[in-house]
Amino acid sequence: MSSESNVAKKAFGDIAPALADYTDKVLFGDVWERPGLSRRDRSLVTITSLISLYRVNELPFHLGEALANGVSKEEIIEIITHLAFYSGWPTANTAISIARRVFDDKDL
Repeated sequence: MSSESNVAKKAFGDIAPALADYTDKVLFGDVWERPGLSRRDRSLVTITSLISLYRVNELPFHLGEALANGVSKEEIIEIITHLAFYSGWPTANTAISIARRVFDDKDL
């Protein structure tokens, strides 16, 4: 995503235009474009956090972004397996189900 992203505007800009604007400009514009971490690294951190915190609404989108940012299917599965011991079996089981759907949607 670039600073010109309007993903949030399309998703919920009609009901929450200010939140969509902050999301597109600050989060996906400024934060995701900072030079300190690569987009791939940011995706690794983000999906790990979303899985651990059981953020099932946001996880499908960010798994797709992780794949687009160079994280492989195998790496995602390894992250989920590793997290089973740190964030719990239920979070890992849920993440596997979500990952399967994302992989199927992308024919992986």
